[in-house]
Amino acid sequence: MAIDIYAGNFGAKELNHLLKRTLFGAKRSDIAAFAGQSVSQVVDFLLRDLALPNPPVNNYNDTNYTDANVPIGQTWVNTLYTDGTANSRRVTSFKSWWITQMLNQPVSIREKLTLFWHNHFATEADTVDDARYIYKHNALLRSSALGNFKTLTKQVTIDPAMVRYLNGYASTRTAPDENYARELQELFTLGKGPDSKYTEADVKAAARLLTGYTLDSTNIISVFNTNRHDVTDKQFSSFYGNKLIKGRTGADGAKEVDDLLDMIFAQVEVSKYICRRLYRFFVYYDITADVEANFITPLAEIFRSSNYEIKPVLKVLFTSNHFFLAQNRSCNIKAPVDFVVGLAREFEIVFPDASDYVNVYYMSDYLRSTASNLQQNLADPPNVSGWPAYYQVPQFYELWINSDTLPKRNVFTDRFISSGYTRNGKKIVIDPIAYTAKFSKPEDPNILLDEALAHLYTIEVSADVKKFLKSILLSNQVTDAYWTTAWLDYKAAPTTAKTAIVQTRLQEFYKYIMNLEEYQLS
Repeated sequence: MAIDIYAGNFGAKELNHLLKRTLFGAKRSDIAAFAGQSVSQVVDFLLRDLALPNPPVNNYNDTNYTDANVPIGQTWVNTLYTDGTANSRRVTSFKSWWITQMLNQPVSIREKLTLFWHNHFATEADTVDDARYIYKHNALLRSSALGNFKTLTKQVTIDPAMVRYLNGYASTRTAPDENYARELQELFTLGKGPDSKYTEADVKAAARLLTGYTLDSTNIISVFNTNRHDVTDKQFSSFYGNKLIKGRTGADGAKEVDDLLDMIFAQVEVSKYICRRLYRFFVYYDITADVEANFITPLAEIFRSSNYEIKPVLKVLFTSNHFFLAQNRSCNIKAPVDFVVGLAREFEIVFPDASDYVNVYYMSDYLRSTASNLQQNLADPPNVSGWPAYYQVPQFYELWINSDTLPKRNVFTDRFISSGYTRNGKKIVIDPIAYTAKFSKPEDPNILLDEALAHLYTIEVSADVKKFLKSILLSNQVTDAYWTTAWLDYKAAPTTAKTAIVQTRLQEFYKYIMNLEEYQLS
């Protein structure tokens, strides 16, 4: 069964929908740059290969602490682990750096996918407790985000952060640890659906097969120790066709991981499970019987026929008619990271120059801590399953909004349209005048209103809401001239008084837009 390719109008609305789902916020410059291109051309651009960013650096030396092993401004990712204080500061440095990658992302799905894979192959920085492993794991997810899923799963299996996180380093032939063997099947490849009928015996057999990995903290790698590996044969259940994986001795013991993955990836359910995960992250959480039969199943067939390459699946997903259906727009509640980073990008908040990396990192850390207060602590999901909003039936990402988090979201947006965040005399704040000046005709309140809503929302609002928003621009007067005159007077002579008039109205205008429920949707 073929998936219908989108053949409808592909204008600014459709482009905004696509970019908000694949990026952290859609800048107007991004939308304008794609004007006139086809959906296929835009998706190809989003899926292109890119050079990897430079690693995080030491931004954290201060009067209380100096990392003697890492000069200020130099990267710490290949340095020896020294002490808990250094490690704690490096973890914070990493998290700030990651937010900075999101803020400065090129027009590419890679950063959004890095978050997707981080949630899928979840690890917790607090548990891994080594910033170097944490960075290396993140770099693996970023570099492989658009590659081969089977290859990525192999690399994650022997990744030192994962070996540490799920106790692989403590698993021996005399005491095999079942943690990774269980999560590999239950969370990473097959899921828990009715067609995932692996058994407890399969978990135990896989655990024996995975024994032997230890950690080399000097070289920041996992190492296969032949003396710790269970060399006996491993018998699997009828779900796997009663597969017998022969035990291997010596260095060949490490090849049993490939035998295990070959066996797992022969199961059709792997492709379906991953396609469901992608669908829930990028489209909508409710997978009906119709969606399962007519979208997930054929998408999974594409995944298998492409030998588990990720790009072909995403190309079909984002160019499908299904992705652009009305019911699949504005149905996503923005995850906290998407919410805070998207605001900064869409309003084009000016951060300190990249050379001022100390303040850049601290500004990014403010956004990270805000997202954490909204229940998404980057690099520290609550457990190996990731954040509940991505998997918890039946609420899914409705869990992001509650009586605690919604007011906090409003406090954040209110702050950034008014005072912003200041550190060391540097400020990040929405400049409503600069944002407004880039619309086609900012002096016309009707055009300004329509263009602002078209950019910041992906859903229509009522006539009453529009009327109220316009009244803010008009300062509760009845004719358009009250705004037009104010703007043109400011442009002609931007005195303090004239600037204050448009600044105050625009602050109230955007504050209200961001406080409405539509702003929480993507």
